[in-house]
Amino acid sequence: MAKPTSKSAKSGKNKPGRFAIAILAAGKGTRLKSRRPKVLHEIAGKPLLAHVVAAAREVVPPQNIFAIVGYEAERVREALASTGINFVLQREQRGTGHALMEARNALKNFKTVLVLSGDVPLIGAKTIKRVRDFHRAHRAAMTILTAEPSDPTGYGRIFRKQVKGKVSNEVERIVEQKSLRGTEGEQREVNAGMYAFATKPLYAHIGKLKTDNAHHEYYLTDMVALLGKAGEKVLALRASDSSEVFGVNTRIELAELDARLRDQKARELMLAGTTIFRPQTCDIDADVEVGPDTVIEPFVQLIGKTKIGADCRIRSYSVITNCEIGDGVLIRPGCILEDSVVRNGAQLGPYSHLRPGSDIGEGAHVGNFVETKKARLGKGSKANHLTYLGDAEIGEGVNVGAGTITCNYDGVNKHGTTIEDGAFIGSDATLVAPIRIGKGAYVGAGSCITEDVPADALALGRGRQVTKEGWASERRAKLDKAGK
Repeated sequence: MAKPTSKSAKSGKNKPGRFAIAILAAGKGTRLKSRRPKVLHEIAGKPLLAHVVAAAREVVPPQNIFAIVGYEAERVREALASTGINFVLQREQRGTGHALMEARNALKNFKTVLVLSGDVPLIGAKTIKRVRDFHRAHRAAMTILTAEPSDPTGYGRIFRKQVKGKVSNEVERIVEQKSLRGTEGEQREVNAGMYAFATKPLYAHIGKLKTDNAHHEYYLTDMVALLGKAGEKVLALRASDSSEVFGVNTRIELAELDARLRDQKARELMLAGTTIFRPQTCDIDADVEVGPDTVIEPFVQLIGKTKIGADCRIRSYSVITNCEIGDGVLIRPGCILEDSVVRNGAQLGPYSHLRPGSDIGEGAHVGNFVETKKARLGKGSKANHLTYLGDAEIGEGVNVGAGTITCNYDGVNKHGTTIEDGAFIGSDATLVAPIRIGKGAYVGAGSCITEDVPADALALGRGRQVTKEGWASERRAKLDKAGK
């Protein structure tokens, strides 16, 4: 049996009575026609598995969550490493039953284990708790979450036992689509692929699973018959919302669930006080936060863990990734921001580009076609036009003229530029780093500055202008004479 990789799982500290969640995440997902593991395909800005883990973490601490991985296992571990969950390796992918066989050492000391699918991203913590509580209250050996989708085709159908002429909670059998006979196809209740088990009977009988099926795999659904034969209680609980248990098998389904989650996210934000004009045109990832009275115009993308404060306006065609935006910020059309901070009252754009590590101070302005990278602008500083600021520390109240460039790269290393409070940088200045412009200093327009400028000094770094009167007319006359 494979062993879990976390220290907590290896230490043997799992005590009876505790509740664990196992997530099936070993498959390749052949119908997606991809070399990427199925559970790492993304919707609403994060992997399918990450959505499932997020729901599970609302129910149990991460040390009680076990993702059973197989195909491209290391890639899956790396993608989910920050969640703090455990991983169990299923070296050969021989079915859902085989996955829990491989996880025996990790799960056997828990009293109850709930099994989720890593490709069912809409599952919610409320449903997980409902299945857990139902399972415990009825002291079942196995509880199956079921659903009644509008089209049950392709799903295994649930047939419940009749007790005194009434349909009970007990499951008699599960019949797969291809095995349905006669009127059995009219049955609409289907297996949603989420199970709760009492671990003692689970591992007492799981070794009896057989592979006498078309795929020669061990299936958890066969535990219904095994546990029933052993006199154990197997129950079914119908999901409140069948859409919550939809899985992903094709790119089409991936797109459909992505759209569903994004619509849900937009609704949540609007109910919480954000204005979103034409939300169907905006892409807002699941982990994005937006404050009240912020306005988001059409065709905006808010990606990753972006956090936007109150009373902001994000204008059309802006793309903001993993940024922290303060209150009262105006972002004009077409701005691109990544891994940056924009503080209260700042104004950006149109068409500003903040690359990673940028920090735009309170009330600062970054304007048309200005690019920043690892640059900090202090309170009230302005760079309004056609400028590149890289590896720069810029103080408060600084004016950076149009066309200014910080020359931060010498072909081998990056160097920093420091511009102290109140300095004035004239248009078309070239600042060759490493360099420091002192407090209150002036740099003349069109200057190439290669040495530090003291506080309150004026620096001019340009050749003296030479004017030759009449030169142009004389040249034209010579050309005419030569027939040119």
